[in-house]
Amino acid sequence: MADYLIIGGHGKVALRTAPLLTQAGHTVTSVIRNPDQSRDVEATGAIPLVLDIETASLADLLRVSRGRDAVIWSAGAGGGSAERTRAVDRDAAIRSIDAAASAGVHRYVMVSYLGAGRDHGVPEDDPFFAYAESKAAADDHLRASSLAWTVLGPSRLTLEEPTGRIDLVESGRGRGSDRGTSRGNVALTIAAALDTDHTIGRTLGYTDGDTDILEAFAGA
Repeated sequence: MADYLIIGGHGKVALRTAPLLTQAGHTVTSVIRNPDQSRDVEATGAIPLVLDIETASLADLLRVSRGRDAVIWSAGAGGGSAERTRAVDRDAAIRSIDAAASAGVHRYVMVSYLGAGRDHGVPEDDPFFAYAESKAAADDHLRASSLAWTVLGPSRLTLEEPTGRIDLVESGRGRGSDRGTSRGNVALTIAAALDTDHTIGRTLGYTDGDTDILEAFAGA
């Protein structure tokens, strides 16, 4: 069984991911900023770890990454100021990647979005621009690292019930497809990526769809 670290442990995706992993017998530690969120994390079977990733140093992230088999990035600034978006979605993500590599972590799964990349096509005056730029930088940094990485690119997130079925799509430009992806399906794709070596070194864009997740990943 593996030891996983989820960064952004109180997010809607992370809270759906942790029980999938713990019920499979893995040890999961979920990084949260607010100690009041600990009970929600514990309810998933995960171990809460209080650390503000926005201000956490490389040394802090190195300390919490040691001994892990994989790091899962499911954090985000959640909108707001461009400055905080860059601090979390770019800078903190890059520090976590460097820490994981220095700590000898093997796997790193990044939750990004469909349409992410240097050619995202989002205009500078769009409030989404800082996020698009930040995710492009963090994803590129991960791809250039020594880690066994996977970048997951779900489309617009929804609260629909998970189906376990997706369609792989090309990232394209802008914010991706109009067809959404349930947060539950994103959680299932994280678990599948960790269990499937075929996803290593792959950027996988997808929406909710018609193909079983493992079949979709195997045919990618």
